[in-house]
Amino acid sequence: MATERAKITFLILAVAVMAISTAAPLVRLAMDAAQTKGYQFSLFLAASRLIIATLLLLPFGFPLPRKTIPLRAYLFSIGAGICLALHFVTWIASLGLTDIALSTTLVTTTPLWVALIAWIIWQEQPTLYTIIGLGIALSGSLVMIANNPSTGGSSPLLGSFLAILAAIMASLYMLLGDQAQKQGLSLKHYITLAYSIAALFLLPFPLIWGHGYLDYSLPVYGYIFLMAIFAQLIGHTSLNWALRHLSPTVVGLTTLLEPVGASILGIWCLGEVPSLAVILGGSLILLGVAVALGK
Repeated sequence: MATERAKITFLILAVAVMAISTAAPLVRLAMDAAQTKGYQFSLFLAASRLIIATLLLLPFGFPLPRKTIPLRAYLFSIGAGICLALHFVTWIASLGLTDIALSTTLVTTTPLWVALIAWIIWQEQPTLYTIIGLGIALSGSLVMIANNPSTGGSSPLLGSFLAILAAIMASLYMLLGDQAQKQGLSLKHYITLAYSIAALFLLPFPLIWGHGYLDYSLPVYGYIFLMAIFAQLIGHTSLNWALRHLSPTVVGLTTLLEPVGASILGIWCLGEVPSLAVILGGSLILLGVAVALGK
């Protein structure tokens, strides 16, 4: 029985990784279709994908249960939604202020923050396998990132701070989501509330930056819809489901597989063949995740 449950959990994690890996290629395709780039358009993409995901969830996730669920479960969910939105805002902003490779390096420290915060606040000490796997996987991320071209930035110090903040927000999103579900909130009610809060939080940002929600071509909205379905509803929801069965540190560690999956999809969607460094780094990440899951 336990073996069967483990197989299902790993299968769901694999689906989650494949689904969130579609985000980067879809963003590239949306940018090409809109013929625009930059963090303003990226904020539009992030907000739109969450808005669509929320609208699709509303018929299933509302009304929320009024009895038996403690108030702190809802507070954890609201906090998770705010952290998810802040993750998008801070990381997108960092990409416009500092080197892409540096920003990406700092954001991939998310599993470290998950392990550290869980250890300090909830005394969830990581296992030796998790620590070793984390080290191997992060070294693989560094190998992949070192291959990225440098683009500079107008404010490296501020950009680096925002990238670290983005990593912390992503880790808090996972940890708070884990706590919300442990307090008795079902998966469908948790994700509906968290995604709704994130969508409402991000809603005004494109308008503030002068990039409204209209006047784009139909393919742009098509790519956003696919992001909402695959990256958000299937990918993020599968990760949140996995939190019910695995530690947040291990779930966070598996997100390091996203650039590996994105590179594979890049070959198919964009014709981008990964370099030897990307292949080597991806192999190390796979090995690290395998070690961490082999506890």
